[in-house]
Amino acid sequence: MDIRERIRGILSLKESPDRLAFAFAIGVFIAFSPTIGLHTVSAFFLAWVFRLNKVVTFTGTLISNPYTVVPIYGICIWFGSKLLGRRIEFDIDWGNLRLWSLWGEFKPLLLPFIVGTVLLGIVAATISYFSLYYLIKKYRRSQ
Repeated sequence: MDIRERIRGILSLKESPDRLAFAFAIGVFIAFSPTIGLHTVSAFFLAWVFRLNKVVTFTGTLISNPYTVVPIYGICIWFGSKLLGRRIEFDIDWGNLRLWSLWGEFKPLLLPFIVGTVLLGIVAATISYFSLYYLIKKYRRSQ
């Protein structure tokens, strides 16, 4: 099932447009979040906490996938670096990179990564909330 089919399914659910749009927006925020590898768990947990539709929340997380994760996180690191006034200097000797040297190599990117993912996640979630709310209302009026 691709994302378009999921969106069509969301549009026809019998929940309020506000709750559906909020569930999707939470998923989009999670997709941008710095919790790499925990998106699915986070989606189901937050859907449970806020009593949201789990499928809709999970669908929002699908914005981050193997094709989009590098551009999303790359833009987030760039944005976070600009906000913090830091230059991105990423000169890694990939041939000599070892597990125990990862922290030292990537530590300068951590704060820009966190700042960028959280702030752009809020922006993306807000845009997705209003977009989906509008789509649901328009879809239901046409039915």
